[in-house]
Amino acid sequence: MECIRRKRTKKIRVGGIFIGGGEPVSVQSMTNTDTRDVASTTDQVRVLTEEGCDIIRLAVPDDSAADSLKSIKRSMKIPLVADIHFDYRLAIASMENGADKIRINPGNIGDIGRVKKVVDVAKQREIPIRIGVNAGSLEKNLIAKYGVTAHAMVESVLGHVRILEGLDFGNIIISLKSSSVPMTIAAYREISERIDYPLHIGVTEAGTLFGGTIKSCVGLGCLLAEGIGDTIRVSLTGDPREEIRVGYEILKSLGIKKQGIEIISCPTCGRCRIDLIKIAQEVERRLMGLDKTLKVAVMGCAVNGPGEAKEADIGIAGGEGEALLFKKGEIIKKVPQEEVVDVLVKEVLGM
Repeated sequence: MECIRRKRTKKIRVGGIFIGGGEPVSVQSMTNTDTRDVASTTDQVRVLTEEGCDIIRLAVPDDSAADSLKSIKRSMKIPLVADIHFDYRLAIASMENGADKIRINPGNIGDIGRVKKVVDVAKQREIPIRIGVNAGSLEKNLIAKYGVTAHAMVESVLGHVRILEGLDFGNIIISLKSSSVPMTIAAYREISERIDYPLHIGVTEAGTLFGGTIKSCVGLGCLLAEGIGDTIRVSLTGDPREEIRVGYEILKSLGIKKQGIEIISCPTCGRCRIDLIKIAQEVERRLMGLDKTLKVAVMGCAVNGPGEAKEADIGIAGGEGEALLFKKGEIIKKVPQEEVVDVLVKEVLGM
């Protein structure tokens, strides 16, 4: 039974998928290649797509990068988002060159005439605009009034929204991020009460794989558990494939995404007599990305293993240099330790 009731937001189309309106929560990432290097960027887009990324964002710092979007877009199977700061001309060029969404803050690109030029192209091409506010780049007047706070972030977002709505544009997605988990949570809670535009959630500049994963799981997990969030991005310093993996694990742990292999494993204790850590890591590696919806258990001992993992579809419980293979809590057979991974993976593939 679904325990989380998601807040109903406006449905926005981004390329071939939808964000908000009860649509599945999508997982995003961003390339860390030089967008002007078409070959390396195209290759990374392919890798991220294979990893399961739903939407990919590319930095567009100059005209050359904007021009590169034409070639990159041709080979893409998922939506392309162009990330632009300050220059309205790059926003227009990116949309003309194939971007399915742009990330730009209308209050930062000059006078209303420039904003209108961007909005006119976005309207014509039915391209949404993501307003992306970060705590580290708030307007000086808001900092003077509120300090660097969640409320200041919300007021910044609402100011940008008013600009677009004043031009009769409502094809909007919102994000407001901080590297502080509590501030991020507070900001999204407040904005969720005040608007119905879909929310792109994430903890910005979260950090390395270890620390950043923890901060992202806490921040995104809290929000998603409250029904807040329509698309997510886990921001990690490292291989962007890890962002996709962590993002999906967050969704799976909350029951928001039910597809894919879920591995449960015990932390081991003094009863364990097999190399469970190595076995669990190898099972996870070999089943990663498998298009099956199964719960797989890797347990350390036969005392509690089958019982504690009785809700698993299949699993093993360690013994003295061997393991018990079980399905739905029922023991099937004994397997020598050196064959455990092969046997378990084979059984999973056959289910």
